[in-house]
Amino acid sequence: MKKIETKETTVHDEIKRWAEAREGKPAVIKTKERMKEGEGILRINFPGAADANFEVISWEEFFVIFNENKLKFSYQEETEDGAISRFHKFLKHEAISD
Repeated sequence: MKKIETKETTVHDEIKRWAEAREGKPAVIKTKERMKEGEGILRINFPGAADANFEVISWEEFFVIFNENKLKFSYQEETEDGAISRFHKFLKHEAISD
């Protein structure tokens, strides 16, 4: 069985490369609480996975939110069987200072 490697990055070009290789678009999920504040939860929106609360945004806006929230991107390139993986999540990046 192949070992799955999970990588982490804060490099904007790497995040964009990973998402676009999977036809992903930068997006936010608007929640009732955050809609009032004009914010959303960052997501990568893939074809066929859209939710009514997803709002596609520009990469520029995406990375402003990403940086302001001091996030890092955790992702996998491949699944256990060698297929392209869409697994990803956003984590707090404690190492970034103000």
